[in-house]
Amino acid sequence: MKPLEHLTILDLSRVLACPFASMILAELGARVIKVEQPGSGDETRGFEPQLARDSAYYFACNRSKESITVNLRSAEGREIVRRLSAKADVLVENFPVGTLSRHGLDFATLSSLNPRLIYVSCTGFGQDGPYAHKKGYDTVFQAMGGIMSLTGERGGGPVKPGLPVADLTSGLWVAIAILASLAGREQTGSGCRVDFSMLDGQVSLLTLAAARYFALGEVPPRLGTEHPGRVPSATFRCKDGKYAHITASDQHWLPLCKALGLDGAGLEKNETRVAKRDEVMRALTGKISALKRAELIAKLDEADVPVGPVNDVAEILADPHVRARRLVGSFDYPGVGEFRALALPYKFLGFDDPEIAAPPALGEHTEAVLSGMLGYSAGEIAALREKRAI
Repeated sequence: MKPLEHLTILDLSRVLACPFASMILAELGARVIKVEQPGSGDETRGFEPQLARDSAYYFACNRSKESITVNLRSAEGREIVRRLSAKADVLVENFPVGTLSRHGLDFATLSSLNPRLIYVSCTGFGQDGPYAHKKGYDTVFQAMGGIMSLTGERGGGPVKPGLPVADLTSGLWVAIAILASLAGREQTGSGCRVDFSMLDGQVSLLTLAAARYFALGEVPPRLGTEHPGRVPSATFRCKDGKYAHITASDQHWLPLCKALGLDGAGLEKNETRVAKRDEVMRALTGKISALKRAELIAKLDEADVPVGPVNDVAEILADPHVRARRLVGSFDYPGVGEFRALALPYKFLGFDDPEIAAPPALGEHTEAVLSGMLGYSAGEIAALREKRAI
């Protein structure tokens, strides 16, 4: 069995953050019923690149779910959601603040039908505060939350990371909140409301940067790939134009110097190397630039100094260690055939490992869920289609 296969998640979310969270739960065994708009569905189905009738973007965060189409603007559609909520363990939504309240699908209403319901709202700025009704996207939260201010080369402007960090980390925060709420429900017997703000999530990631600011009153600068409190910890360009990243603590310093043919005497303590950052980095850069990347990594691996190549996406997905860890799997999808995908990074002893299943076609499970879970007859389902409620 899988650890969450006793749970049912009603997923009213779209785009990336919450769909990523619910996909994690789905591949840990939960039954995830994704509610989508009839005719169009989650807007990411139309993103590029397109594959058959859907997109690679949709594939990336909606695997292993069921899809039903429900028109929340119709009374009949809202009744479907209420009836599903009465049977679900968790409801996840990321509508603008107040939207579901206007539809009678707020926490107070649904928890009166199901006191054990965990109701998770993921919004840009939370349910209260001066920004509650402000709109935002991943890069807005990165910018406002301080992440962008720390990213970029020395003396350069702010740079966004290469991935949608705000969306993806928000998905992880939401999954953690759901699991914590489920554990709490075991103690209280009651569900709860979770109010998660994506801006809050980004601010919470400042961790060490915030601790440094609280301790010293200094705003951390951009340092490229260098670490503000450790030297060396940086990316170096090698003779063949490839890059490697080296991070060395005090116990690695003299072995690093020996491997590179440097005299490291007097610099054994990190605080000394931080104080002489530019001098140390110049010396290392001079030696490393004369070595090809494979030579450098071989030397430092032999010296037991932490080092790794700066891989591009193709390189890491082909890496033998990643393959051995079974991080790349696949599923079959109509019109596409076999499509590769990343598996969850868990290996369980005592539970089955997560498995990859294909994402659902739009509305693929509408009739099965309405009839099997809610008891709608074929005639009632046909009437709902006629009214465009599904």
